[in-house]
Amino acid sequence: MSSLSLHNRWLQRLGDGMRRNAGVIRVLQWAVVLFYALLLVLPAFLPLPNSQARMLDNLTLLAQFLFWGIWWPFVLLSIVLFGRLWCGVLCPEGALSEWASQYGKGMGVPRWLRWGGWPTLAFCLTTLYGQLISVYDYAQAALLILGGSTLAAVLVGVLFVRGKRIWCRYLCPVSGVFALLARLAPVHFQVDEQRWQANTGLRLPPPNCAPLLDIRRMRGARDCHACGRCSGQRGAVQLIARSSNQEILESAIHTPSPWDTRLLLFGVIGLAIGAFQWTVSPWFIALKQWLASWLVAHELLWPLEDNAPWWLLTHYPQLNDSFSWLDGLSIVVYLGGSALLLGGGLLVLLRLAARLAGNPALYWPLSLCLTPLGGAGLFLGLSATTVKLLRFEGLLLNWVQPARATLLIAALGWSLLLASKLLAAQHIRGWRRCGASACLLLAIAAVGHGWWLQFWGWR
Repeated sequence: MSSLSLHNRWLQRLGDGMRRNAGVIRVLQWAVVLFYALLLVLPAFLPLPNSQARMLDNLTLLAQFLFWGIWWPFVLLSIVLFGRLWCGVLCPEGALSEWASQYGKGMGVPRWLRWGGWPTLAFCLTTLYGQLISVYDYAQAALLILGGSTLAAVLVGVLFVRGKRIWCRYLCPVSGVFALLARLAPVHFQVDEQRWQANTGLRLPPPNCAPLLDIRRMRGARDCHACGRCSGQRGAVQLIARSSNQEILESAIHTPSPWDTRLLLFGVIGLAIGAFQWTVSPWFIALKQWLASWLVAHELLWPLEDNAPWWLLTHYPQLNDSFSWLDGLSIVVYLGGSALLLGGGLLVLLRLAARLAGNPALYWPLSLCLTPLGGAGLFLGLSATTVKLLRFEGLLLNWVQPARATLLIAALGWSLLLASKLLAAQHIRGWRRCGASACLLLAIAAVGHGWWLQFWGWR
């Protein structure tokens, strides 16, 4: 028996074990909910730490490190490694929304709520708002954004469809990001539709698929929450290993949602780069200085004041950290410009690549080839908070820059490999292959250059 078969047999037993031990998973979910609540709520009611405070003697700084330095970066990494296991087994918002839905009104899902653009819009607005109120630095800001999101998840659960996760399926701000990254997972629950239809013997009880998926027709890991509830159903569902490239390469056959591409290009890449780099960008400083000069020249001085409330713009004068109205405007313009210019530039290059390849519809799967680069960028950006907090504790971390370079180069190479394999699978040769490859290389290099500027070029 091959090592792959043995591996898949072990994975299948693991998936079946998840179904049999659903009660253990529920206990684990509630433990995460409790930890999440303590981490999010308690620091918001404690005094702001002074400049001499350290993680080991200040609960607020410790919670900040655990939440933004460990929790979120490694949640993203877990999606790439295990699919949406976080969503199905550990996510506190999902658990609370499903629990609330069991006691709610059970209304049907209205058509407007099923609009495919909600995750993209929610991600972009949450990212922008988070920068305006410094969500990575202050516990009150984190409670407002993440606590507000959790309350919204519970409210949606109370209103719509009993026993389901309508919030996770249609509205969660990170659902679209997780769906993109889950395509790279080397494991997933595979469904054999023919075997499903042919199996007329004894069957397991119908599983409760919380995100309302049509399990029989499920393809890939994009939407599956990897909760294990359907493992073994009709002998047609099993957890198996696969190539991390498989789902993106197969997207040429199953055209992805246009919202996946929009979120990736304009949100995960364009907006995220702007959000992570504006604090070190000389372009941001130049923009702010130009706007300030214009305001002074026109005797409009009120935007230079820093009297906005903390829930609208960062306002902590006791720590000498307050944003003026001009700061807020500059952040909005810079992040919006980054999303539109970089995302729009990538869109043009990818559409041109598809046309040069002789198949305009190839634009959608070619766009998904940038997923490894988008995921690596999010991890690099979020882990920058980890590095900042550890250095504040006195750690040198000389290995960080080489590690960043290694991760970025690996992501660049992975995206280029995916694009090359996709073109080869479509039997594109000659000048068409060269033209499309040149456009793709420019697109990948543009993203890499953005991260190089942040971590090396502007240092």
